[in-house]
Amino acid sequence: MEPHKSRDIHPPEMVDAATLDPELLQLQEVSSFAVKASPQLADELFAQWLSLPDTGRLVKSLINDAKAGASFNASVNCSSANSAANNPLPSLFPAGSAPPISPRSASSSPRVSKQRTSPSSLGSPLKLVTEPVREPIPQFYFQNGRPPPKELKEQCLSRVNHIFDDHLDGLQINEFKSVTKDICRLPSFFSSALFRKIDTDCIGIVTKDAFIKYWVDGNMLTADAATQIFRILKQPDCKYLTQADFKPVLQDLLATHPGLEFLQSTPEFQERYAETVIYRIFYYINRSGNGRLTLRELKRGNLIAAMQHADEEEDINKVLRYFSYEHFYVIYCKFWELDTDHDFLIDKENLIRYGNHALTYRIVDRIFSQVPRKFTSKIEGKMGYEDFVYFMLSEEDKSSEPGLEYWFKCIDLDGNGVLTLNEMQFFYEEQLHRMECMAQEPVLFEDILCQIVDMIAPEREEYITLRDLKGCKLSGNVFNILFNLNKFMAFETRDPFLIRQEREDPTLTEWDRFAHREYIRLSMEEDGEDVSNGSAEVWDESLEAPF
Repeated sequence: MEPHKSRDIHPPEMVDAATLDPELLQLQEVSSFAVKASPQLADELFAQWLSLPDTGRLVKSLINDAKAGASFNASVNCSSANSAANNPLPSLFPAGSAPPISPRSASSSPRVSKQRTSPSSLGSPLKLVTEPVREPIPQFYFQNGRPPPKELKEQCLSRVNHIFDDHLDGLQINEFKSVTKDICRLPSFFSSALFRKIDTDCIGIVTKDAFIKYWVDGNMLTADAATQIFRILKQPDCKYLTQADFKPVLQDLLATHPGLEFLQSTPEFQERYAETVIYRIFYYINRSGNGRLTLRELKRGNLIAAMQHADEEEDINKVLRYFSYEHFYVIYCKFWELDTDHDFLIDKENLIRYGNHALTYRIVDRIFSQVPRKFTSKIEGKMGYEDFVYFMLSEEDKSSEPGLEYWFKCIDLDGNGVLTLNEMQFFYEEQLHRMECMAQEPVLFEDILCQIVDMIAPEREEYITLRDLKGCKLSGNVFNILFNLNKFMAFETRDPFLIRQEREDPTLTEWDRFAHREYIRLSMEEDGEDVSNGSAEVWDESLEAPF
């Protein structure tokens, strides 16, 4: 029998059940391919299904129910429909003689049942599953920080009561250091800044209630040290720290630290020391270079540890990060040495003398073009003290991250983010010329290029990226090769003693070693001048640099 052969379709009232083709009426047995190949087949099947007596009775019953406004029993009707779909010709086959459903039809029947049967009639076990009880999610975000645990809060309040019991009217600023150090666990030179932060009305007194409101109720108790310091120093409604925000802390440090007592008689150098410390902080921590120190930058840096170290160490020179007076002395003396007219500004001719004329004119031109960093002096062709601090830290520690970025911008002439062979050769040409003038054996650029590639091992030999440089410990020597002849020659003839010294104490940076050597040299020169002059007044009285 050909199931797809076309047949004449009669109107429903003229069709006798005995004349119907049972094979056509078995919808489950008709393949989807047959329906797609002959779309009229579906119309034929539907027309024949409508002609069945059971179908007519079902439709009339539904119409009568709809007219009478009776509710539609989905389970009964759909079950009837489903039953009709599963056995469309119950009158044509004797009981037990209906052909079995093929596996293919059985797999497709759930699809038909799913369309015509309500979920309630399927008897699915899913309806027996009860939804789990929803547990409340504890609060995990607090706008002003997480409230302190009960035990921690009680311990803090106990210490607060112990300190304030003898000062029922409150504490004055000179009595507040114990609160800062013992309760807040902050460096003691934050005492004045914290006191003024709480004493918003400037009455000169901080009461117990005022302190508890700021420190405990303000959730400062559970914050980390960086967040605490950030909130204390920053201005209201400000999301970053500026250089001016650090001045009160440095003033307190200068007034209280035993290692800086000798500066009490020279307030002008107190100011210079504080400025230098702040410049160094922003040089290393403010990686965006915009003068706005964010909380994230503060947390990523090592300033908090350095502050704690400075508070615990009586010898300020042992605090190499930021606070060493010897480091300040070296920087300031170098600047004063180059600033021949003492107008606190440096021009190109002054800077070219740095390091015994170590730098090339081409690199000095790039510095004064303000490519690596905009000058703060606001005077054309002049470098201020802050600009010099950034330059000197970069020059003496080229392998540091800010140092690499500083010099990378200088060499990157077109600013495309890579150092090409032509750019490196442009700066090395002056080095080569200087070697020839000094009767030294010149080193060709081709040989230098091979040395640089071997040293850095860049991802691509055609150019060098900042990422390549940051992944190499010797990257600072690349810049010495290109524009610092003295350090280039020193690198070529490295002192084994210095190499061993670096290995013995790898925690020291290039800047630390340079500042130590330079301070010894400057102090010896100072001692020699004292002997020859018979006086310690070597500098102008208004500009004397004590050490």
